[in-house]
Amino acid sequence: MNDSLDAMKRCRSTLGPRMLAQCSGCDEQRFVPHSCGHRNCPHCQHFESQRWIERQTQRLVPGSYFFITFTLPAELRPLAWQQQRTLYALLMDCAWQTLRTFSQNHKQLQGSPGAVAVLHTHSRRLEFHPHVHLAMPAAALDADNGLWRSLASSAKGGGYLFNHKALAKVFRGKLLAALHEEGLMPPPGLPEHWVVDCKCVGSGEKALVYLGRYLYRGVIQEKDIIRCENGQVTYRWRDSKTKKMALRCVSGATFLWLVLQHVLPKGFRRAQLWLFASEQQTPDCAAAPAGVQTTGLLTRTNCAPTTAVHLLRRCDGHRQATNLAAHN
Repeated sequence: MNDSLDAMKRCRSTLGPRMLAQCSGCDEQRFVPHSCGHRNCPHCQHFESQRWIERQTQRLVPGSYFFITFTLPAELRPLAWQQQRTLYALLMDCAWQTLRTFSQNHKQLQGSPGAVAVLHTHSRRLEFHPHVHLAMPAAALDADNGLWRSLASSAKGGGYLFNHKALAKVFRGKLLAALHEEGLMPPPGLPEHWVVDCKCVGSGEKALVYLGRYLYRGVIQEKDIIRCENGQVTYRWRDSKTKKMALRCVSGATFLWLVLQHVLPKGFRRAQLWLFASEQQTPDCAAAPAGVQTTGLLTRTNCAPTTAVHLLRRCDGHRQATNLAAHN
């Protein structure tokens, strides 16, 4: 956390390195302070955020997308704070395994899905609130039979994927089992019913923009910091219930803590992506099934089953060769 605070303190100030810039018209020279480039700085990473959104948008597959959110219960947050690296990894993995199980058992999909996931540890008020968002198409690849299956959208443009209560029940079981395997004891009094939200988001572009907004630019945008005076910081946040903007005023020390508590463990990746027909996650590669034509609920590929899988694996190999990694 000290490194994060030091980097943001020096960002675009005289405390950090500076660059000598010269005007090509009048030859005026001026020293311009560098940005820190830290992933939690509200100043920086706008360019990286846009690049990530563009990459993911290019890899969208035809059909309806769903935005699915798995939330860690409040009773597990103290354990998550103490074991951040382990709990964050389990949260993302169990969320994915839940969706994978539902997709494989779905009577129409019956295949391996693909999804991009981003871990959030904050609420809109910047409180500690771990949850994971996944953008997932209503489609799956049956590599064994060479079939690409997708669910048709409704006449209103929406659709239905999985029951959110059933998702929550399976997710609860998988996460508690994973905690047991890690030797971690959950606290007593865990709620029976957990919270999972699943909603249709059309083509998926808006969901990717939402995910990219927080992926590289920290937990709060600079424009939402209204003022800092007399040792107090005022920032705004959107109330999810009223859908209106609200103001919160806290001391400077409290504000710093609200931001710094969301700095992830060193080396932990906030974004993960699971390829179609692959059980393993990758940092930043989402490939549409090459050679596939979608013509409805059930679609056959233009190539042999092994070829479709080969193309997907070749995409992943290209990712490794060019080191396209999604930064936290």
